[in-house]
Amino acid sequence: MRIGYFGGTFDPPHAAHLHVARAAADAFALDRVLLAPAGVQPLKSEPPIANYEDRMAMTRLLCVDDPRLEASELDAPNDAGEPNFTVDALRRLRAEQPGAEIFVLAGADSFLTLRRWREPDALLELSQWIVVSRPGFSLADLSPLELTPAQAARVHLLTEMNDDISATGIRERLRVGVSCGKMLTPPVALYIARMHLYHAR
Repeated sequence: MRIGYFGGTFDPPHAAHLHVARAAADAFALDRVLLAPAGVQPLKSEPPIANYEDRMAMTRLLCVDDPRLEASELDAPNDAGEPNFTVDALRRLRAEQPGAEIFVLAGADSFLTLRRWREPDALLELSQWIVVSRPGFSLADLSPLELTPAQAARVHLLTEMNDDISATGIRERLRVGVSCGKMLTPPVALYIARMHLYHAR
């Protein structure tokens, strides 16, 4: 079993998330890709606009048309309201799926900050990494991450992903009532409209 773990805020989940998950599944023969909204992101100063339940519901809707994709609560809020750390989610996944090969999906901008994450060396040991190209972020030089040869061998690049879609931009369009077009899948767009998410109050 080859499992992809795709964490993030998903505020909201959008077409680029879907394209990345599908492309990674295709390129690396992943049997499942778990899209896991984070309860509290440790490296973001501002909390999500939508609550966890709404972000989880939208993520489930994003996954409905591809049986390889699954919304996961591996990174659900904890009882103490403390930050969610990827290393903890991966340890839970490893305990649940002891024989699986695990691949973390991460954007280049996020991966290049790996040394700021909790237990970065453990992260590189617990899983392989699929690093997704992002406009404006070069993957030509990973030397600032100080990877050992063994760690570098566990990092794979997923290039030619040029969806210049951001959740921030989508939220701003929704706030002022501008159409997001194909940036949102129809089920997610309908959920946002029905729940009056992101709109100016």
